Amino acid sequence: MAETTPAETTANEVLAGVLAELAALEDPRVREVNERHGDDHGVNLGKLRAIAKRLKTRQDLACRLWETGDGAARLLALLICRPKAFGRAELDGMLREARTPKVHEWLVNYVVKKSPHAEELRVGWFADPDPVVASAGWALTTARVVKRPEGLDLAGLLDVIEAEMRDAPERLQWAMNECLSTIGIEHAGHRARAIGIGERLEVLKEYPTSPGCTSPFAPVWIAEMVRRREA
Repeated sequence: MAETTPAETTANEVLAGVLAELAALEDPRVREVNERHGDDHGVNLGKLRAIAKRLKTRQDLACRLWETGDGAARLLALLICRPKAFGRAELDGMLREARTPKVHEWLVNYVVKKSPHAEELRVGWFADPDPVVASAGWALTTARVVKRPEGLDLAGLLDVIEAEMRDAPERLQWAMNECLSTIGIEHAGHRARAIGIGERLEVLKEYPTSPGCTSPFAPVWIAEMVRRREA
C-alpha cells in the first residue's frame, strides 16, 4: 500500500473539516422544505455561501467535495470551484449526475455558463433524450437569447416550444417556458407570437404565485417585464 503524503493528509483533513461543518449546519426543517422541491440537503443556503466566501476559490477541494455525492457538499463545491478548469466531458458527466434541482441549477448557472465549453454543451444537451439534461440545454439557450441571440433561430425555437412544451416533463417544461418568456421579453418582433403560444398552451397558468411575485405564466410574465422596462 502506498503511503499517504503530507499534502494528501492535509487535503483529507480539510475535506473532513468542511464536511463536519456542513453536517453541523444540518437543519431538519430546512431539509423537509427542500425535499418537497426534490432537493436532498438541509443546510441554509445563506450559511453555505458564508462558508464559500471564507474558503474562496479552491478547485482541488471543490472536486473532492463533489466526489462525496452529498447534496450540500456539491452545492459548496460549485461555489468554490474554477469553472474554466473543467473539461467538456467532465461537465457533461457532472450534469448527468446532478439530478436534484438546486445542484442542477447551480451547476448550469455558476459553472457551465462560465465555461469555454458552454456552447458545445448547449448544442449537445438541447436535444438530449433525457429531459433533465435537455432542460440544461434550454437554460443555456435562454441565456443566449438574452446575451448573444445572433445565430439562434428564434422562430424555430418557438416552433419547438409550441409543439412540445405542453406535454414535456416538469423540469423541461419549466426551462422551455422560461425560454418562451425570455424571447417575448427580449425580442419585440416575436413578442405577439410568444404571448399567443402561452395563451394557447396555458402552461403554468394556474401556478400559485406569492403576493408581490410575478406569475411564471408566459403572457403575464412577458407583460410585466416589458411594463417595468417601459415605466
